[in-house]
Amino acid sequence: MLDPTETPRRQPLGDGLVLRTAADERDVERVAAFNSAIHGPEVGPMIHNLFIHHPHTRGQDMVFVEDEQGNQIVSSLCLIPWMWRYEDVEIPAGEMGAVGTLEAYQHRGLVRAQVEYFKRRLRERGCLLSHIQGIPYYYRQFGYEYALPLEGGLRLETRHIPTPPDAPFTFRLATQDDLPTLMRLYDEAAQHLVIHTVRDETIWRYLLTRTDETDTGCENWLIQDADGQIVGYVRLPEHHFGEELVVSEVSRLGFEAALATLQRLKTLVGERDKPGIRLNLPADCTLMRLARSLDAHDLTTYAWQIHVPDVAALLRALAPVLERRVAGSPFAGLTRDVRLSLYRETIVLRFVAGRLTEIATLGFTGGEESRFPPLQFIPLLMGYRTVKELRGVYPDVSVAPAWRLLVDTLFPKVESFIYTIY
Repeated sequence: MLDPTETPRRQPLGDGLVLRTAADERDVERVAAFNSAIHGPEVGPMIHNLFIHHPHTRGQDMVFVEDEQGNQIVSSLCLIPWMWRYEDVEIPAGEMGAVGTLEAYQHRGLVRAQVEYFKRRLRERGCLLSHIQGIPYYYRQFGYEYALPLEGGLRLETRHIPTPPDAPFTFRLATQDDLPTLMRLYDEAAQHLVIHTVRDETIWRYLLTRTDETDTGCENWLIQDADGQIVGYVRLPEHHFGEELVVSEVSRLGFEAALATLQRLKTLVGERDKPGIRLNLPADCTLMRLARSLDAHDLTTYAWQIHVPDVAALLRALAPVLERRVAGSPFAGLTRDVRLSLYRETIVLRFVAGRLTEIATLGFTGGEESRFPPLQFIPLLMGYRTVKELRGVYPDVSVAPAWRLLVDTLFPKVESFIYTIY
């Protein structure tokens, strides 16, 4: 949503090119049209709504490069502000979205210039991490590493879905009047995810009213029991990878409700002539567990690519989480310095009687007992990979035997999933 008190940014890049941020609705419309042209017709409306109607975006979050000679936008990307929760700690995050450049202007450093601005904007917003869906490999050059599950999931053939025994469930599409119920069901489901998205009422209202006919449009199906009580919901995206009927979000469900939901999805598959059902959901939710029991095919998953601008700052924010993990382990009452070498710098976690009293960055040191290449520490920190898993792929990940149990205690593998805010 544009803020008229903001001052738009402008930075000459040479050769008649200038880096700009959105000054007004006209700029938003031009960038939206550019994205429709290079990414597809549904992407433009999504970008337009994100910057005109979304409660948390601002004009300085939309950056683009303009060729002044032809008054033409030739490259753009944007920062989409999120709030994540890591256990009980809220973490401001900034998604890098809608990255694209006209072919004639590629290989001229335009994305790099915009990423430099993007990272400054992350600092201005206080974002402790950044994420992107992104094409493979490309974003590693900007400090991103795969570190949270994204899409993929399970593919279920409808012939494997049994008919439920007169399950008394009905289904209807949600309306704005259902917003409080959706919020409650979402929050209940999110409690089982260590890292998840925070959705306030304004975001839910945006999802229900501003995503139709855009790249992120969804059907929100409510599940009602025999008494008409809403016991859950599923979200079905209108645009997605693959040809199946996709489920991109689900609340907590009991077994009978989950089985009835699969039967309802089976009906929709038949009505819409789809080849099957694809579940892009947290691995341990009831719908996924039930689908696996029905011989669903594991598609594996893609992953969110994560950038952490300041590892020590994120660790400081997560101090309550780290202290709690120590308190619930054989290391309760720990008094010790935990030194984590990221090769170019070493981070010291100073525990005194179980409290994390200081997190300091020392710069380069040698001979540390725990060593991680900077990007490979991110999946460990996010609970996406264990030390053992990382060590099996990266020989320069190393934790001395005497420290392994403590490092595993501080950074265990956890279940996380990021549902959208737009």
